[in-house]
This record gives sequence, structure tokens and C-alpha cells, in this order.
Amino acid sequence: MRNERSRVTRRRLMLETGCALTAALLPRRVATAAEPAGRVITELSRYLAQAKDSTLPANVIEKAKHHILDTLGAMISGAELPPGRAAIRFANSYGGEKIATVAASNVLCGPIEAALANGVLAHADETDDSWPSGWHPGCNVIPAALAVGEQFGISGAHFLRAVTLGYDIGSRFLIALRPGVFQTHKSTHSIGGVFGAAAAAACAAGLNPQQMRWLIDYTAQQCSGIAAWDRDSEHIEKGFVFGGMPARSGVTAALLVHAGWTGVDDVLSGTDNFLEANEPHGQAEALIDKLGERYEIIGYQYQKVDRRLTDSSTPGRPGNHAEQAFLRRG
Repeated sequence: MRNERSRVTRRRLMLETGCALTAALLPRRVATAAEPAGRVITELSRYLAQAKDSTLPANVIEKAKHHILDTLGAMISGAELPPGRAAIRFANSYGGEKIATVAASNVLCGPIEAALANGVLAHADETDDSWPSGWHPGCNVIPAALAVGEQFGISGAHFLRAVTLGYDIGSRFLIALRPGVFQTHKSTHSIGGVFGAAAAAACAAGLNPQQMRWLIDYTAQQCSGIAAWDRDSEHIEKGFVFGGMPARSGVTAALLVHAGWTGVDDVLSGTDNFLEANEPHGQAEALIDKLGERYEIIGYQYQKVDRRLTDSSTPGRPGNHAEQAFLRRG
């Protein structure tokens, strides 16, 4: 009898232990059925996919050319500074398929590392352009469009559309996140930068509407930005946060989806969505507000900044003082 009781006790112990281990290994959250995609992601993804074939107004084309030339100039001048030299060393040593150009050097590398290096180059001496509400578009959007554009051999017109789209989408994500994200310790520069770079890279890659949904999803997962870069006296981290990191992350998102990766159809609404995680009071509608009518690259938002601090007709400006003035005023 004693042995029988002992066997029963051991059996029960094993059963109970097995049940406990199984419960511990099971996911804490049970996957739910996919929620239907909302109107914002539907309109946004459709617009993103159509942008490569869109017709841009003449003044938008002219302004885009100004910003592109301005950013290329910033890359060349930045190549002589510590952040630029560090970026070129990285691209040269990292390897990868030699299809994308690192500015002001003889380095050819893969598109992801080229985007990173050129992004750092573009912000190294801070002569790159600045949208006065929290980011520097040129140092991430243009390197992303260049890298993916070289990979897929796109035309000049296609490249201009990709750049213009990047300015529009990055800016609208920051507008959608007001006001909360501007009152945190996050670096808004990288938030606008990663979405702007992703949009430009995806346009260059020619993603379709469904792929654009997944692009936004993978971009949201990479969205970062901690304002500690301000403590880096060498300025290298700032070049990475403003230019290199978002350019690299945007290109990565576009190339992952182009390679066949799938994801969440609508990261902008539903359970644990992007806005809920970053700013619960954000306005998703701002992401599609006047798309195709209002082009951020020609300086629409610059009109909100004191004209004594900036001139929207000048590429490469307004700069940090105007940005801070805008943020203080609302």
C-alpha cells in the first residue's frame, strides 16, 4: 500500500509539473483574428503605391531638385568631418553587394549600408535642410531614395517622386503625433526620418498597395528616437540619429517587404497600434490630409514659423532656431 501511494504521489507530481511547464511555455496572449484594415491605412497605402507614376506640379519638381542638390552638397562637405569619415570607414569595411554609391568616396556597397553612410554624411556639418517641426528630411529621405534607386535602376523622374513622397509622409507622421510626442524625451527627428525614408525607398522599389501596408508596419516596429544624442560631443551619434539610422531603417523595411515578407495589414488602428503606443491622442487622419494637394517639400509648414527666423524659399533652412521657435509657439 505504501509503495502504491508513493507511485501515485510521484505520478501526480509529474503530471502537475508537466502542466505547470506547459502553461509557462504557452504564449501569454492568444492571437486574435485579423481586424479589418481602416480607412487611413487603405488610403495611405494606395497613395504610396501610386506616387511613382504621379504627375508633380512644376514648382514641386523645382523645389525637390533644390533640396536634392542641397543634400548632395551636404554629403560632400560632411565627408571631411569625423562623422563622415566614420561613416565611410563603416561602409568600406562592412561589405555587401557593391551596387550603391557612398558619396564623396570610391566606396560601393549594399543599399542598406549605403543609406546609413550617406545619411550620416548629409548631417555631418548640419548644412542639410530642416522642416521646422521636428526633423531633417534630406539627410534620410534622399539617401534612402538614392540607395534603392540605384539597386532598381529607376529614372530621374521616379527618383524625384520618391523624394517628394518621403518629405510628405515623414512630415505627416509628426503632425499626426502632436502634441504628446513633442513633450517627451523622444527625438522627433528620427521618427519623421524613418517614415520619410521608408516611403521614399518603397516608392523607388515600386511596392504595391498591399506591400505598402506591411512597409508601414515594419517601419513602425523600427521607429525609435531617444534625445540622448544631444550629449554626444563628437556629433557622430547625432548624424546617425538624424540621418543614418532612419535612412537605413527605411531602406530595410522596403527591401524586406520587396523580398516577400508579410506583416500586419493595419498597424495604425486596432489592438496595440502605432498611435496608441506613441501618442494615444494622435490624429491618424493627419496622415492622409491633402495628400497630392499639399506638398511639404515646398515649405507649406514653413509658413507657420516666424518669417524673421526663416525663409521657406531657401533650401537647407530654417535650422534649429526656427524649429525651436515653432515648437514653443504650438
